[in-house]
Amino acid sequence: MKTKTLTEADVTAESVFMMQRRQVLKMLGISATALTLSPAAHADLLSWFKGNDRPPAPSGKPLTFDKPAEWQNTLPLTPEDKVTGYNNFYEFGLDKADPAANAGSLKSDPWTLTIDGEVAKPLTLDHDDLTRRFPLEERIYRMRCVEAWSMVVPWIGFPLHKLLALVEPTSNAKYVAFKTIYAPDDMPGQKDRFIGGGLKYPYVEGLRLDEAMHPLTLLTVGVYGKALPPQNGAPVRLTVPWKYGFKGIKSIVSITLTREQPPTTWNLAASDEYGFYANVNPHVDHPRWSQATERFIGAGGVLDVKRQPTLLFNGYADQVASLYRGLNLKENF
Repeated sequence: MKTKTLTEADVTAESVFMMQRRQVLKMLGISATALTLSPAAHADLLSWFKGNDRPPAPSGKPLTFDKPAEWQNTLPLTPEDKVTGYNNFYEFGLDKADPAANAGSLKSDPWTLTIDGEVAKPLTLDHDDLTRRFPLEERIYRMRCVEAWSMVVPWIGFPLHKLLALVEPTSNAKYVAFKTIYAPDDMPGQKDRFIGGGLKYPYVEGLRLDEAMHPLTLLTVGVYGKALPPQNGAPVRLTVPWKYGFKGIKSIVSITLTREQPPTTWNLAASDEYGFYANVNPHVDHPRWSQATERFIGAGGVLDVKRQPTLLFNGYADQVASLYRGLNLKENF
């Protein structure tokens, strides 16, 4: 019998593969956890997986914002339901649909964001400050996940450099460290390592100071004209469009300027797979898959996605390549 030669058309879509893999991890997590949990705790865990005790995510309030021409473009937008319904936010589970189903438990108002460290004027912002302290802008950015899928998203926020200018970084400030809220009662993945993908929480991230000060770097408070829903990182997240999506830390409670390069969650988990820089680069593969192409998530169904070439720095090379002049991008991935 003649053996069929397989082509890319025969390959299972990555989104389906990743979804199935996470479902298996979930089942393994339940089995392993059941060995050590009390019957009452086991019941609570099963209830969480069924979604019985998870309040629905609230609808975001409309925001007032400008649309500067320089940040608008003709790229096809990913539909809103995909942006809000297809997420990585392991604090709420491993499957792409888990954050939308489970993040309604996150209490994002009141909120406190502190900015401190190597600064002359430390600052604390409350929930209202996040949308009123600085003029808001809508920016249509490409978003590229390290898993090799991508979106185009109309984020709303303000440039991080405006906030950093207020706190006046000292000459010792070289890096900017970010931290997600630690709320295990609201974020089940922080309470149980199986649910949370085995990561150490709270989630932490970092940038070089010049990256943080770049005009493209956005503190994001909204999407599609409304305040961020919890599954997208309410009330404030980081958006750095030339880097892989895991750099976009969600639900930030602290920004600290430091002398030394700060630790980052995925680099701590697997330093050979997730570098500190995480710049989108089609020439540097992940150890387990190619980064040369990506699957754009548009208006079609799960299997109706467009395969397209990955762009260096996610298409923002003209704006950001100078930040890395002289840096070996393969060694500093």
